[in-house]
Amino acid sequence: MVTFNLTPSVSSTFILNGIPGLEASHIWISIPFSIIYFVSLLGNFTLLFVVGKEQTLHKPMYLLLCMLALTDISMSTSVVPKVLCIFWFNWKDITVGGCLTQTFFLHSVSVMQSAILVTMAFDRYVAICNPLRYNTILSNARLAKLGLVCLIRAVLFILPLPLFLKRLPFCAKRIIPNTFCDHIAVAKLSCGDITVNSMYALVIACLVIGLDLMLIVLSYALIIRAVLRISSKKAHQKALNTCTSHLCVMLIFYIPCLFSTLAHRFGQGIAPHVHIIMANLYFLIPPMLNPIIYGVKTKELREKVQISTCQMCSPVATEFKSA
Repeated sequence: MVTFNLTPSVSSTFILNGIPGLEASHIWISIPFSIIYFVSLLGNFTLLFVVGKEQTLHKPMYLLLCMLALTDISMSTSVVPKVLCIFWFNWKDITVGGCLTQTFFLHSVSVMQSAILVTMAFDRYVAICNPLRYNTILSNARLAKLGLVCLIRAVLFILPLPLFLKRLPFCAKRIIPNTFCDHIAVAKLSCGDITVNSMYALVIACLVIGLDLMLIVLSYALIIRAVLRISSKKAHQKALNTCTSHLCVMLIFYIPCLFSTLAHRFGQGIAPHVHIIMANLYFLIPPMLNPIIYGVKTKELREKVQISTCQMCSPVATEFKSA
């Protein structure tokens, strides 16, 4: 197990303090947290099941939705079970290895999800601006390679974070005023110099968010230019409707992400419980809303979900009647 450079008198565990100032309300706060988590798991697993089952959905667009669903499940599951343990059982201890693993996993999944959103923007660009070559440019094999590149990029960018934490000396104070092991929150507990940690995290945040947003904006600028060249209003509406879902998903991912990143560094005036609740909602709300948005806005997917649901309910109804 990876260990910090701790003094002999200090335990090799950290304490996650939950939501400071709202400890008495942890049980009540756990109710919406657990409901949102359950709905997000149900929605994302349903999407994975339906796309996996239906051969007609084995297309780049729906395979990208599966990648997004996997990152949503990974993101929420890496945080929420531990949060609920804190709220329900007051299990606040987390081992150093567990803390490092959670830090790496959280940030790498976030970076990978950002890359998937860029790929989805490129998918929409090709579908609208070059529809005749869509299957050639974005074949399933090429999409799998893009997914692998997204994963490698996330690992290479985020792997230094736990390694930088490992080299820091940690003294007596080991209470993390949060519900999960965020990199900066852990680094601030060190009694050593965290300049390298802070600068690297800031550079990665600017590089990932800045570059990915720039590519997404470029894709949509080209899409808008192509749509404006179409004379038919019906064609305008159809083309823009295909982008609505992705725009909604992009907004609910990047807005909380930007808020959390900026609040860590410049949000000294923000109450700690507000900051922590917003940080937790970043891991809860997008995973819950993403499958709902795509299920409502994508007609083909919505129909397949309805068919699959009816097929699953029919044997149950038949068995109930026979009983």
